[in-house]
Amino acid sequence: MGNKKKAVTIHDLAQELKVSPSTVSRALNDHASIGKQTKKAVRKLAKERGYRPNTIASSLRTNRSNTFGIMVSWINRPFISSLISGIEEAARESGNRVIISQSHDITELEMENLQVLYDSRISALIVSLAMETTDYSHFELFTKNGIPVVFVDRFPTIHNIHKVHINNFSAAFEATEHLIQQGCRRIAHFGGERHQSIYEDRRSGYIAALKKNNLEVDKSIIIQANLLSAEEGMRLTKQLLDIDNPPDGIFCANDTTAVSVIRCAKSRGIKIPEELAVIGFNNDPICEIIDPPLSSIHHPAIEMGMAAVKQALAILAGDTSTGPVSSVTLDTHVVIRASSDRLGTERSEDGFRGVLPESKVKDSAPQTK
Repeated sequence: MGNKKKAVTIHDLAQELKVSPSTVSRALNDHASIGKQTKKAVRKLAKERGYRPNTIASSLRTNRSNTFGIMVSWINRPFISSLISGIEEAARESGNRVIISQSHDITELEMENLQVLYDSRISALIVSLAMETTDYSHFELFTKNGIPVVFVDRFPTIHNIHKVHINNFSAAFEATEHLIQQGCRRIAHFGGERHQSIYEDRRSGYIAALKKNNLEVDKSIIIQANLLSAEEGMRLTKQLLDIDNPPDGIFCANDTTAVSVIRCAKSRGIKIPEELAVIGFNNDPICEIIDPPLSSIHHPAIEMGMAAVKQALAILAGDTSTGPVSSVTLDTHVVIRASSDRLGTERSEDGFRGVLPESKVKDSAPQTK
């Protein structure tokens, strides 16, 4: 193969146009001191020669790259992909780009990729924690250097952080109470790692609903998963259905495991929802594909992503990344479908029934803890 073609520089353009490199630079940046004809000539030649600006060099000069870093667990999860979509859209509208990285729910990989994002001189970081992360010291690299960090969905159990989330306790309470209203009396729960506050809150909401309705809290049917994957969901469902007194309802902390519950139960001839009612969490697209359609909790991922960018931009504008912190809470609701709707009230042909009002953003007052 031949030698790699040398990249065109500002100096090359300046030499060809017989002007100074600073003139070319100002023209490309639409500086007011450069005339329209010069700007036109510089841009025309830059396009013809395939000139590309050195954004890394620019960020070194300005200490800003106009790039937001995104750190999430699994890009292929529907909730996460929607979250990223919301972040990217809001970032683009504000003149920023994004760099996306994933942790695969492994703390070590999260730390490694955060270093890469930091070395890329990102302006702000939006992050949803890896499932196994319990130590948050690796985020100090950003906060100590004035780079805003906004946590979304999964966030540290510490004060003085910026976060965007939902009320997971309330959502889980409503999901469990829905199953109770459908006649379920022995309800199991598939949860995530309890050190992650969102899964602890969902577990607590589930227990609170049982207690409110005077139902037994049986720890033997409260099962903690590691990754809440489809494989785990299938294995744990088999385990649960094999006990002497299996549940008549299951509330899952995500839709992935809930779909596995339905698949496993159907393979054993168990009728859903008549013998086993199921509800998930996130309202992923698969909820409407699985048979019967899966009831779930609406989780406003796109809105959460957009709110996180808005928060990051506000921090950058006010230079308060190490000062007062804020929390944004979005509303959510139960979406009832055939997998849990034993009563069949007002159910439409597609198995879907009723939606509560659209999500609204609630900004809490700044905290100074």
